Amino acid sequence: MVAVPKIELVDLHKSFGNNAVLTGINLRVMPGESLVIIGGSGTGKSVTLKCILGIERQDRGGVLIDGRDSTTIDRRAFLRSFGMLFQGAALFDSMLVWQNVAFRHLHARRPMKRTAARELAISKLSRVGLSAETADLFPAELSGGMQKRVGLARAIATDPSVIFFDEPTAGLDPIMAGVINDLIRELVSEMGATAITITHDMTTVDRVADHVAMLHGGQVRWTGPVADMTTATDPWLDQFINGRATGPIETLR
Repeated sequence: MVAVPKIELVDLHKSFGNNAVLTGINLRVMPGESLVIIGGSGTGKSVTLKCILGIERQDRGGVLIDGRDSTTIDRRAFLRSFGMLFQGAALFDSMLVWQNVAFRHLHARRPMKRTAARELAISKLSRVGLSAETADLFPAELSGGMQKRVGLARAIATDPSVIFFDEPTAGLDPIMAGVINDLIRELVSEMGATAITITHDMTTVDRVADHVAMLHGGQVRWTGPVADMTTATDPWLDQFINGRATGPIETLR
Protein backbone atom coordinates (compact mmCIF):
# COMPACT_ATOMS: atom_id res chain seq x y z
CA MET A 1 0.00 0.00 0.00
CA VAL A 2 1.40 3.38 -1.05
CA ALA A 3 1.78 5.83 1.82
CA VAL A 4 -0.20 9.05 1.56
CA PRO A 5 1.80 12.26 2.04
CA LYS A 6 0.99 14.16 5.20
CA ILE A 7 1.25 17.40 3.21
CA GLU A 8 1.35 17.75 -0.55
CA LEU A 9 1.59 20.87 -2.69
CA VAL A 10 0.41 20.53 -6.28
CA ASP A 11 1.28 23.19 -8.89
CA LEU A 12 0.97 25.94 -6.29
CA HIS A 13 0.82 29.52 -7.63
CA LYS A 14 0.63 32.74 -5.64
CA SER A 15 1.06 36.33 -6.75
CA PHE A 16 0.77 39.67 -5.03
CA GLY A 17 -0.23 42.16 -7.68
CA ASN A 18 2.35 41.84 -10.46
CA ASN A 19 4.80 40.01 -8.21
CA ALA A 20 4.60 36.28 -8.92
CA VAL A 21 6.04 34.68 -5.76
CA LEU A 22 5.12 31.03 -6.36
CA THR A 23 4.96 29.81 -9.95
CA GLY A 24 4.25 26.10 -9.67
CA ILE A 25 5.43 24.54 -6.41
CA ASN A 26 5.23 20.75 -6.18
CA LEU A 27 6.27 19.13 -2.89
CA ARG A 28 5.49 16.07 -0.81
CA VAL A 29 6.13 15.64 2.90
CA MET A 30 5.59 12.10 4.16
CA PRO A 31 4.34 11.32 7.69
CA GLY A 32 7.13 11.59 10.23
CA GLU A 33 9.49 13.22 7.75
CA SER A 34 11.50 16.37 8.39
CA LEU A 35 11.59 18.58 5.31
CA VAL A 36 13.76 21.69 5.24
CA ILE A 37 12.99 24.36 2.64
CA ILE A 38 15.97 26.52 1.72
CA GLY A 39 16.46 29.50 -0.53
CA GLY A 40 17.43 33.16 -0.47
CA SER A 41 15.28 36.01 0.78
CA GLY A 42 12.18 36.60 -1.31
CA THR A 43 12.16 33.14 -2.91
CA GLY A 44 8.75 32.17 -1.52
CA LYS A 45 9.63 30.10 1.56
CA SER A 46 7.36 31.98 3.96
CA VAL A 47 4.56 32.31 1.40
CA THR A 48 4.64 28.55 0.89
CA LEU A 49 4.23 28.04 4.63
CA LYS A 50 1.37 30.54 4.77
CA CYS A 51 -0.44 28.74 1.94
CA ILE A 52 -0.16 25.44 3.81
CA LEU A 53 -1.59 27.06 6.94
CA GLY A 54 -4.35 28.79 4.99
CA ILE A 55 -3.12 32.26 6.01
CA GLU A 56 -2.76 32.99 2.30
CA ARG A 57 -5.02 31.46 -0.34
CA GLN A 58 -3.17 30.27 -3.44
CA ASP A 59 -4.23 31.59 -6.83
CA ARG A 60 -3.95 28.18 -8.45
CA GLY A 61 -3.02 24.66 -7.47
CA GLY A 62 -3.75 22.65 -4.36
CA VAL A 63 -2.70 21.99 -0.79
CA LEU A 64 -3.50 18.44 0.28
CA ILE A 65 -3.52 17.33 3.92
CA ASP A 66 -3.52 13.55 4.35
CA GLY A 67 -4.57 13.31 0.71
CA ARG A 68 -7.53 15.66 1.07
CA ASP A 69 -7.94 19.11 -0.42
CA SER A 70 -7.27 21.56 2.42
CA THR A 71 -10.32 23.63 1.42
CA THR A 72 -12.60 20.69 2.25
CA ILE A 73 -11.20 19.72 5.65
CA ASP A 74 -12.08 21.07 9.07
CA ARG A 75 -9.56 23.89 9.41
CA ARG A 76 -10.03 24.10 13.17
CA ALA A 77 -9.15 20.45 13.53
CA PHE A 78 -6.07 20.87 11.35
CA LEU A 79 -4.91 23.96 13.22
CA ARG A 80 -5.30 22.09 16.51
CA SER A 81 -2.98 19.39 15.18
CA PHE A 82 0.00 21.63 14.42
CA GLY A 83 2.60 23.55 16.39
CA MET A 84 4.84 26.36 15.24
CA LEU A 85 8.10 27.92 16.31
CA PHE A 86 8.04 31.47 15.01
CA GLN A 87 11.07 33.45 13.95
CA GLY A 88 12.18 35.47 16.99
CA ALA A 89 10.02 33.20 19.24
CA ALA A 90 7.11 35.73 19.09
CA LEU A 91 6.26 35.44 22.77
CA PHE A 92 3.59 37.57 24.45
CA ASP A 93 5.53 40.11 26.52
CA SER A 94 2.69 40.72 28.98
CA MET A 95 2.30 37.02 29.85
CA LEU A 96 4.42 34.86 32.10
CA VAL A 97 6.46 32.14 30.42
CA TRP A 98 4.11 29.35 31.52
CA GLN A 99 1.12 31.28 30.16
CA ASN A 100 2.91 31.59 26.82
CA VAL A 101 3.62 27.86 26.68
CA ALA A 102 0.09 26.88 27.67
CA PHE A 103 -1.59 29.62 25.62
CA ARG A 104 -3.64 27.32 23.42
CA HIS A 105 -4.81 25.29 26.41
CA LEU A 106 -5.83 28.41 28.34
CA HIS A 107 -7.72 29.87 25.38
CA ALA A 108 -9.35 26.75 23.96
CA ARG A 109 -13.12 26.44 23.67
CA ARG A 110 -12.94 24.42 26.85
CA PRO A 111 -10.01 26.02 28.69
CA MET A 112 -7.75 23.88 30.83
CA LYS A 113 -7.69 24.81 34.51
CA ARG A 114 -4.83 27.16 35.28
CA THR A 115 -3.18 24.78 37.74
CA ALA A 116 -3.14 21.95 35.22
CA ALA A 117 -2.02 24.30 32.44
CA ARG A 118 0.91 25.53 34.53
CA GLU A 119 1.95 21.95 35.33
CA LEU A 120 1.81 21.04 31.64
CA ALA A 121 3.87 24.11 30.75
CA ILE A 122 6.53 23.22 33.31
CA SER A 123 6.79 19.70 31.89
CA LYS A 124 7.28 21.09 28.36
CA LEU A 125 9.82 23.62 29.62
CA SER A 126 11.72 20.80 31.26
CA ARG A 127 11.74 18.95 27.93
CA VAL A 128 13.59 21.85 26.30
CA GLY A 129 16.04 22.20 29.18
CA LEU A 130 14.46 25.02 31.19
CA SER A 131 13.83 24.89 34.94
CA ALA A 132 10.48 25.22 36.69
CA GLU A 133 11.59 28.62 38.01
CA THR A 134 11.57 29.90 34.42
CA ALA A 135 7.79 29.44 34.30
CA ASP A 136 7.08 32.48 36.46
CA LEU A 137 9.36 34.90 34.61
CA PHE A 138 8.40 37.28 31.83
CA PRO A 139 9.96 36.85 28.36
CA ALA A 140 11.94 40.08 28.78
CA GLU A 141 13.80 38.46 31.69
CA LEU A 142 15.16 35.71 29.43
CA SER A 143 18.09 35.59 27.03
CA GLY A 144 17.44 35.17 23.31
CA GLY A 145 18.31 31.48 23.48
CA MET A 146 15.97 30.90 26.40
CA GLN A 147 13.17 32.72 24.60
CA LYS A 148 13.68 30.45 21.62
CA ARG A 149 13.41 27.41 23.92
CA VAL A 150 10.18 28.77 25.37
CA GLY A 151 8.87 29.16 21.83
CA LEU A 152 9.83 25.55 21.16
CA ALA A 153 8.07 24.42 24.34
CA ARG A 154 4.93 26.24 23.17
CA ALA A 155 5.21 24.59 19.74
CA ILE A 156 5.09 21.10 21.30
CA ALA A 157 2.62 21.93 24.08
CA THR A 158 -0.33 20.27 22.32
CA ASP A 159 1.68 17.22 21.17
CA PRO A 160 1.11 18.17 17.52
CA SER A 161 1.37 15.80 14.58
CA VAL A 162 2.80 18.58 12.37
CA ILE A 163 5.33 21.22 13.43
CA PHE A 164 6.53 24.22 11.45
CA PHE A 165 9.82 25.98 12.20
CA ASP A 166 10.37 29.47 10.76
CA GLU A 167 14.09 30.35 10.76
CA PRO A 168 14.57 28.57 14.12
CA THR A 169 18.15 29.76 14.68
CA ALA A 170 17.82 33.35 13.48
CA GLY A 171 19.63 35.76 15.80
CA LEU A 172 21.34 33.06 17.87
CA ASP A 173 25.05 32.55 18.39
CA PRO A 174 26.53 29.36 16.85
CA ILE A 175 26.53 27.42 20.13
CA MET A 176 22.90 28.19 21.00
CA ALA A 177 21.90 27.59 17.38
CA GLY A 178 23.40 24.12 17.66
CA VAL A 179 21.46 23.50 20.88
CA ILE A 180 18.17 24.51 19.24
CA ASN A 181 18.86 22.42 16.14
CA ASP A 182 19.60 19.35 18.27
CA LEU A 183 16.45 19.91 20.32
CA ILE A 184 14.35 20.16 17.17
CA ARG A 185 15.80 16.92 15.82
CA GLU A 186 15.25 15.11 19.14
CA LEU A 187 11.70 16.36 19.62
CA VAL A 188 10.55 15.66 16.07
CA SER A 189 11.97 12.12 16.24
CA GLU A 190 10.60 11.51 19.72
CA MET A 191 7.10 12.69 18.83
CA GLY A 192 7.01 11.08 15.40
CA ALA A 193 5.84 14.42 14.05
CA THR A 194 5.99 15.67 10.48
CA ALA A 195 8.16 18.78 10.33
CA ILE A 196 8.68 21.59 7.84
CA THR A 197 11.48 24.05 8.49
CA ILE A 198 12.29 27.13 6.44
CA THR A 199 15.82 28.46 6.73
CA HIS A 200 18.90 29.70 4.93
CA ASP A 201 21.19 28.29 7.65
CA MET A 202 23.02 25.28 6.23
CA THR A 203 23.92 24.06 9.74
CA THR A 204 20.20 23.71 10.45
CA VAL A 205 19.81 21.78 7.21
CA ASP A 206 22.57 19.33 8.16
CA ARG A 207 21.22 18.70 11.66
CA VAL A 208 17.46 18.78 11.12
CA ALA A 209 16.60 17.61 7.59
CA ASP A 210 15.63 14.22 6.20
CA HIS A 211 14.80 15.82 2.86
CA VAL A 212 15.59 19.24 1.42
CA ALA A 213 13.81 21.41 -1.13
CA MET A 214 15.43 24.48 -2.61
CA LEU A 215 13.20 27.29 -3.87
CA HIS A 216 14.26 29.89 -6.38
CA GLY A 217 12.21 31.94 -8.79
CA GLY A 218 8.99 30.65 -7.28
CA GLN A 219 9.76 27.02 -8.09
CA VAL A 220 11.45 24.00 -6.54
CA ARG A 221 14.87 23.93 -8.23
CA TRP A 222 16.10 20.83 -6.40
CA THR A 223 14.70 18.35 -3.93
CA GLY A 224 16.07 15.16 -2.45
CA PRO A 225 17.54 13.48 0.64
CA VAL A 226 19.87 15.69 2.64
CA ALA A 227 22.68 13.17 2.09
CA ASP A 228 22.51 13.82 -1.67
CA MET A 229 23.13 17.55 -1.46
CA THR A 230 26.91 17.42 -1.57
CA THR A 231 26.97 15.32 -4.74
CA ALA A 232 24.10 17.04 -6.53
CA THR A 233 25.02 18.77 -9.78
CA ASP A 234 22.19 21.30 -9.81
CA PRO A 235 23.81 24.74 -10.40
CA TRP A 236 21.28 26.66 -8.25
CA LEU A 237 21.82 24.32 -5.30
CA ASP A 238 25.58 24.32 -5.73
CA GLN A 239 25.77 28.10 -5.75
CA PHE A 240 23.50 28.46 -2.71
CA ILE A 241 25.06 25.88 -0.40
CA ASN A 242 28.58 26.99 -1.24
CA GLY A 243 27.84 30.70 -1.08
CA ARG A 244 29.25 31.40 -4.52
CA ALA A 245 28.89 34.92 -5.92
CA THR A 246 28.72 33.62 -9.49
CA GLY A 247 26.10 31.27 -10.89
CA PRO A 248 22.49 31.21 -12.04
CA ILE A 249 21.30 33.03 -8.90
CA GLU A 250 21.67 36.73 -9.59
CA THR A 251 23.29 38.80 -6.87
CA LEU A 252 23.37 42.54 -6.32
CA ARG A 253 26.77 44.02 -7.08
